[in-house]
Amino acid sequence: MQDLVRREVIETAITVVVKIGTNVLSRDDGSLDTSRVTSLAEQIYGIRSTGRKVLVVSSGAVGAGMRLLGLTSRPTDLPHLQAAAATGQVHLIHLYDECLRRHGCHAAQLLVTGNDFRNRVRYLNARNTLRTLIEYNVIPIVNENDTVSIDEIRFGDNDQLAAMVCNMLTSPLLVILTAVDGLYDGDPALPESHVIPLIESWDDSVLELAAPEQSSHGTGGMHAKLRAVQAATAVGENVIIANGRQPRILDDILAGRVVGTLFLANGAAMPAWKRWIGYTMTPRGKIAVDDGATRAVREQGKSLLAIGITAVDGNFAQGDVVALVDPLGREFARGLTNYASRDAHAIAGKRSNEIEIILGHLQYSELIHRDNLVLTD
Repeated sequence: MQDLVRREVIETAITVVVKIGTNVLSRDDGSLDTSRVTSLAEQIYGIRSTGRKVLVVSSGAVGAGMRLLGLTSRPTDLPHLQAAAATGQVHLIHLYDECLRRHGCHAAQLLVTGNDFRNRVRYLNARNTLRTLIEYNVIPIVNENDTVSIDEIRFGDNDQLAAMVCNMLTSPLLVILTAVDGLYDGDPALPESHVIPLIESWDDSVLELAAPEQSSHGTGGMHAKLRAVQAATAVGENVIIANGRQPRILDDILAGRVVGTLFLANGAAMPAWKRWIGYTMTPRGKIAVDDGATRAVREQGKSLLAIGITAVDGNFAQGDVVALVDPLGREFARGLTNYASRDAHAIAGKRSNEIEIILGHLQYSELIHRDNLVLTD
């Protein structure tokens, strides 16, 4: 059955980002299911043949490496996980390329870490590489660089990575393929529970519908996927969560059929610069502001002045992203700070004409200019 809302979402999508989870690509023993990769690659090419740009965020390297290394269960320690990922990534990208070459195009590999998104120059380089690959009729296959990632620079899961990749592209639709049929209105194991076909606007109560456990072979469960959905819809992107183990699932999505759960974008699309500030970077610090500053930033679109600051937390440099919290401690915005944490401490609560006296210079009258502020609540 087709749906008019879904048809509109598909027809307006210039780019489709397909995130393929580990459980979609894995057999029950955790090894790579090559037949499913073959089928999905064919469907991905089908999307590309409609004139849309396509990019894939794919898990599955560890599963591929397990078979090559003769492992019967997924490693639990970091060195063995990284060894499996390093071995499996070669096989995984070769398989994607082999499948896509049957249809006249190639796969390209892009391995990234969190630092590639936090550093503006590296972020722009990665974005330019992706856009250029797409121009050459190549399907970029993106994955986290598990062989070098540590806790400080990890994304946590590829769902979040996929949402961040969407920020680099034009008019994207994010499709998250997992091993369940979508978001359920209750426990998926109970027969009275059903898939919710449409979520029109984000509400924090949606997170309560997520089952608490993580996926059996991957790093994220439904809660992680919903966090990625929240980040993507907040900047004007539509998202579909569907069962990647269902035959021809991408064909069904492209046809506008009611499969999985569609999450509609909240509001208009956000400019790429502000997406990077508000929904790609991890804040390096936190600035607490008073009621007056909260209203000025949130309701009046004003810059943040030093006089409105009540506390500064964290060690950050000039130009870093920091979070703004209201008097109740709730984050409501993020922005690029004009002052490092040490200077921000010194001028907190002071008027603009006092800054030069305290610091010996006045580079900026605002701690964060409104052009570099993004509301996040």
